[in-house]
Amino acid sequence: MAQILPIRPAATILTLRDGSDGAEVLMLRRNLRSDFVGGAYVFPGGGVDDDDGRLEGLGLTVGLDDVMASNRLNLESGGLVFYVAALRELFEEAGLLITCDARGEATMFDVERRERLVHQRAQLNAGTIDFASILRDEGLQLDLRGVDYLAHWVTPVGPPRRFDTRFFVVKAPPNQVAAHDAGETVADRWLRPTDALDAHRLGEFEMIFPTVRNLEAIRHLHTVDDILNYARVQVTVPRVEPRIVQRDGQGVILIEGDEGFAQAGDS
Repeated sequence: MAQILPIRPAATILTLRDGSDGAEVLMLRRNLRSDFVGGAYVFPGGGVDDDDGRLEGLGLTVGLDDVMASNRLNLESGGLVFYVAALRELFEEAGLLITCDARGEATMFDVERRERLVHQRAQLNAGTIDFASILRDEGLQLDLRGVDYLAHWVTPVGPPRRFDTRFFVVKAPPNQVAAHDAGETVADRWLRPTDALDAHRLGEFEMIFPTVRNLEAIRHLHTVDDILNYARVQVTVPRVEPRIVQRDGQGVILIEGDEGFAQAGDS
C-alpha cells in the first residue's frame, strides 16, 4: 500500500482576460528542474503560508472576511487564507497584483509604482520581505471582491507531494502585464482553454490532470464574465480526490463515477 503523506493546503487561481476570439487564461510553465510537475503548464498557485492568515487582522483585505470565505469553501473556519494565498501566488509567480485603496477603488499602477513592485516581488520571492509589508508600504488592500471559487481538488495517494487545493477565478487587472518569475516558472502564455486542451491532446503542451479538467469545465464559456458567473452560481463545489490504478503497466487516473474508482479505494 502506498505511503499516505501529509496533505498541504494550497490555492490556485485561473486569471482571465477577454481576447478577440474569446476568454483567455494565464498559464505558466514550471521550471524543468522543479521537483513538482517540472515542465508542465499550470495556473499560478502554491501552498498556503502561515503569513497568509495575518492579512485580515492587519486590515489588508477587502471584500471577504474569514466567516464569509469559510462558508463559501464549506469550512468551519480558516477559509480566508486560501483566497489570500491565491492572490499572493499570483503576484509572486506572474507579477499581477489585485488590490484597491482605502476607498475601495482599484489601484492604478503608474510607471514608478510598477518599478517598485518589480523589486518588491523579487524580494518577496527571495524571502527578504513579506507580502503584508509590501501591501502596507504601498497603502494597498488585497481586493477579494472579484475572486470566485471554482473547484476543490486533492492530490491522490501516490505522488511525492500531496495538496488540498482550492481553485479560484479572477479577472486580470487591466493596467498590468503578466510576467513569469524566471525561477519557479520559465514561460507565461495567455490561451483560450480550448486551445490549451487541443495542444495538450497533440502532445505539445504538458499539463497535469486537475489543470486539464478545470479547463474542460470552462471551455464552453466565451467571455470572462461567463466564467466568473459559472463559478459564482455553483450551489456546491465537490471535493475531488482522484485514485491512481495500474492498467497494462500504466498509471491511470480515475475520479468518482469512473469505472473501477470504488475498487481502487479498496486496494
